[in-house]
This record gives sequence, C-alpha cells and structure tokens, in this order.
Amino acid sequence: MTELADRLRQTTGWDAQMRELMLAGRHLPAPSDALCQAENEVPGCESQVWLSCALDEGGVLSIQAWSNSKIVRGLLVVLLDYVQSHAVTQIPSLDLANYLSTLGLGRHLSQSRSNGLNAVMSAIKTRASGLS
Repeated sequence: MTELADRLRQTTGWDAQMRELMLAGRHLPAPSDALCQAENEVPGCESQVWLSCALDEGGVLSIQAWSNSKIVRGLLVVLLDYVQSHAVTQIPSLDLANYLSTLGLGRHLSQSRSNGLNAVMSAIKTRASGLS
C-alpha cells in the first residue's frame, strides 16, 4: 500500500478522510488543455472528470486525470495510485470496491460518488485494454 493508502486506513471518521482526500487532490498535476477535451470526459460522473491513458516506452500505463471537484481529485489520486501499482495486464481484474473498503472509504462514499468512481475505473479498464 502507498503512503496515502496507509494514512486513509489510519484515519478515524469521515471528516478526517475527507481532509486527507482534499490534501491528496492538491498533488494531482493541473490539467493540460488537451486533457480537458470532450473525448476525454468520463460519462456517468456527477462532477466533470477527464481521463487520458497511454503506454510509455517501457510499456507502463500512464494516466492523466482531472476533476473540477476537490474531493473527486483526491479520489482520483487514490484510484491512480492503486491502478498504476499494477501491470497493465492486471488492470481488467482489479476490484475497486474491495480496495476502497480496505481503505475505509467504501462505507462513506455516496451512491453518486461510488457510481462516478466506478465509471472512471471502467473507463481506465476499457482504455487500458485497448492499449495492451
């Protein structure tokens, strides 16, 4: 697990987790104009989310993501940490719901945020499978 994942697991209460998520979201690089195009927008999210996936020269999946929501940006950092710690061939079998549960986030996310994160994960899986 990453340092962020460890901090989220150790926090008690939703307020502390929200604070950690918003702090984590600050580390997401600002989006380029190329990222924030209609073809990169993830449908099914209440907040706007843009996602771009590419394989680098070493065959490692590189993901850029951004949201107009501070909390969703933090959730994107958590999601990207999780996905990018796996080989591109493993991504289709990743279980996001289980991972969020291990961090203590699953029980605190609204249905809307859960649906949005699932839409982002689905988009990552689809785009990654098209690259591998």
